[in-house]
Amino acid sequence: MTDHPIIALWSHPRSMSTAMERIMRERGDLDSLHEPFMYDYYVHRRVRIMPHFEVQKDHPTSYEAIRDMILDRARKAPVFFKDMSYYVYPHILADTDFSARLTNVFLVRDPIASIPSYHKLDPDLTLEEIGLEAQAHHFDALAARGQTPPVIVADDVRADPEGVIGALWQRIGLKHVSAAFDWQREPPKDWAQVGGWHGDVSRASGIRPLSPEEIAQQERKFDDLARTEPRLRALLDHHRPFYRHLAAHAIGPGGAERLS
Repeated sequence: MTDHPIIALWSHPRSMSTAMERIMRERGDLDSLHEPFMYDYYVHRRVRIMPHFEVQKDHPTSYEAIRDMILDRARKAPVFFKDMSYYVYPHILADTDFSARLTNVFLVRDPIASIPSYHKLDPDLTLEEIGLEAQAHHFDALAARGQTPPVIVADDVRADPEGVIGALWQRIGLKHVSAAFDWQREPPKDWAQVGGWHGDVSRASGIRPLSPEEIAQQERKFDDLARTEPRLRALLDHHRPFYRHLAAHAIGPGGAERLS
């Protein structure tokens, strides 16, 4: 039996990754999974309690069991999953056979926007859970192995969803499916386990671009929140260099990286 491709979207919380997952599901040609490795981080290893998470009893929980589930599904059809690098870093790098099976893609969003969004749902968020540091280390490790993955930036996707994602699809060998940008399918059933995190994208029919005023409001919103929650400023200062490092490699609608 031929093994099919496995596409892994590595993201961080509140990076617009669920909207990206929705697009990939709307293609209709991928067996899609929603953050399978969060079960290892939050259930098996119990690093902390994740709010708004209803654990599915039949879902594998250890890293090895989740990996084997993905590999098994890839024997039947092409697989897409989106996950967080901090769930699996650094032990995924030691799992060289599995890591080599993946077509890796990285999605980032400026933490000045993602941190307040995350804090609204989980005020006890940790430094690791911001997620960009683990992403950067994960990306650099893959690049050092000669497997430099494509990177996309959430604001670029918002500005031109079909152009940016179309360039990504071309880069990773997927055909262009314009219908994927007009969401007609029902929200995936496996989103119910984390329904509190994905209300907006569950109700939406596509990705909406931000206005210049909305972009400007992001900084004001962060500043207002940081006055009452000063630790968020330290989280931003820690993670923004990792965001900028990854964003420097981002592809645009033409498929070229921002910086060589």
